[in-house]
Amino acid sequence: MDGSMHTVSAPARTKIRIAGAAKSYNGKVALDRVDLQLAENSFTCLLGPSGCGKSTLLNMIAGFVPPSTGQILIDAEAVAGASADRGVVFQEYALFPWRTALANVEFGPLMRRKPAAERRATAQHYLELVGLAGHAAKFPSELSGGMKQRVAIARALANNPSVLLMDEPFGALDAQTREVLQEELLRIWEQERKTVVFVTHSISEAIFLADRIVVMATQPGSIKDVIDVPLLHPRDRSGPDFVAMERRIKQLVREEVQKLGVM
Repeated sequence: MDGSMHTVSAPARTKIRIAGAAKSYNGKVALDRVDLQLAENSFTCLLGPSGCGKSTLLNMIAGFVPPSTGQILIDAEAVAGASADRGVVFQEYALFPWRTALANVEFGPLMRRKPAAERRATAQHYLELVGLAGHAAKFPSELSGGMKQRVAIARALANNPSVLLMDEPFGALDAQTREVLQEELLRIWEQERKTVVFVTHSISEAIFLADRIVVMATQPGSIKDVIDVPLLHPRDRSGPDFVAMERRIKQLVREEVQKLGVM
């Protein structure tokens, strides 16, 4: 022995375990036996064409939809319904139009009966985190699409969830705003260290954000491939490694789109 120290990093703890989860509607299989483990503090993108079960899987993790068979466990406990420990951000913002940005972000702590001063401090903290400290008194009608989505993210974070679920949150935004918010989301993730599950149709968005991409198959929805993304942040969308991964995933998705008969 030379007396030198060798540090071995501990394996990441499993935060979300999906065990044989399937979902059927009126006898039709929407999602077929999904098995997947997601590490604590990881950023996972669910990617695939429409109808592959991405949102169904996300809604099952959220507890909005129960699996027909199998189960989903978070911290080794079966998901049995919605929970404040799972924050959800939708594409449609879903803000209360009669509440200011600050009051929207305060809503979760209000429902948990937090004292007024604590609610206000929490909301101000997360509005500042998403870069909207100067817009706290504005109503949703006074905010741009990108600003509304920032408020929605702040509102989800105000409950201090350990899991953040995002269903195409940037899908309705213009390309420039979308890229800015992708960068902002990464900054927030690196600061807050949540376990993020993010649904997208965009291959570029998935590679830019995720440390793991789950490519979904169609008819019925299932996992086609799981791809680790070893690229360091910030990622260069025009870099050769990024482009090569984009080409590889595009082929996987194209195969599924062709199955749907739309090409």
